[in-house]
Amino acid sequence: MNLTEKAAYLKGLAEGMELDTAKKENKLLSAVLDIISDITDSVDELEARAEETDELIDEIIEELDECDCDDECDCDEEDECDCDMCGLHEIVCPSCGDSISIDESILETGEMVCPNCGQHLEFTFDDDDDDCCDCGCDDCNK
Repeated sequence: MNLTEKAAYLKGLAEGMELDTAKKENKLLSAVLDIISDITDSVDELEARAEETDELIDEIIEELDECDCDDECDCDEEDECDCDMCGLHEIVCPSCGDSISIDESILETGEMVCPNCGQHLEFTFDDDDDDCCDCGCDDCNK
């Protein structure tokens, strides 16, 4: 028997006893049973939401497991990755020396403003070198 069924059973017992709600003790018992019913409704709702959340978390984990980013990248895991496979590139602002991670869409524009110092940055991306991600890994240093 779940909580909702137990609360309904208790309420049914009280109704079967045909309690006189004019008496103070019976008013209290009736109020307690109403509160128990409300609590069980809240618990049921929370359990349903928790189940939905668990399902969403499982879906997110599955999507992350399907990500090829870590499997294909040869970059050293200790360093910031700067390869096309992960979708992020790291640049260093020549003005302030701040490291900035940018994605393909920013690369395609060819310019941006440094979020640290406000310096206007322009850059080009060389598509001729498809075999190397230029991230400092062993393949790039050959």
